[in-house]
Amino acid sequence: MADDLAGSGEGRDAMPHIDLPTDSPGIIGLFEFRPETARPLLELGEALLRSAKSLSPGERELIGAFVSGHNQCRWCARSHSANAAAQLSGGMSLVNQVHADPESAPISDRLKALLRIAELVRQDGKAVTAEDVAAARAAGASDLDIHDTVLIAAMFSLLNRYVDGLGATAPDEPEFYEQLAGLLTGRGYLAVRERLPA
Repeated sequence: MADDLAGSGEGRDAMPHIDLPTDSPGIIGLFEFRPETARPLLELGEALLRSAKSLSPGERELIGAFVSGHNQCRWCARSHSANAAAQLSGGMSLVNQVHADPESAPISDRLKALLRIAELVRQDGKAVTAEDVAAARAAGASDLDIHDTVLIAAMFSLLNRYVDGLGATAPDEPEFYEQLAGLLTGRGYLAVRERLPA
């Protein structure tokens, strides 16, 4: 992943647009600010990103990280790149290759086809054509793979705009995202929900 991802929330010194908890960067601060909306988003994340059906959790995180990188959402790209790296055998090297050029990255043709669909959804859902779907099927994608890819791309586009639209901060230290990835890969998104105010 490029170190110069643009977007709001760059570094610890940036100021959010609303009064958020100072010790909770990125979407975590937004979740703490409005737990009522955080809970269903975390439940969707748990269902969509940690499902063992077809696409692995690492591949699902990689799709979200890829979409976030193209949307230049610093928080989401860094946090979900770390989550993907923690769950894929190629680690961060593979994640960086996918960010740079998924077509030449050492990933399956199925995942390449799904990333092409994710990129189209990121731009405009109507950009996805029957030919794109047929190409994904020809590469081995199931209808469930295609469905979940579209929903992951749509969900991350929403979350990217949520984080950046409110100017949530994004730490610079890779160790922060590695620690967060450890929590999410070990305990899941519902572990974050447990920490929210009542």
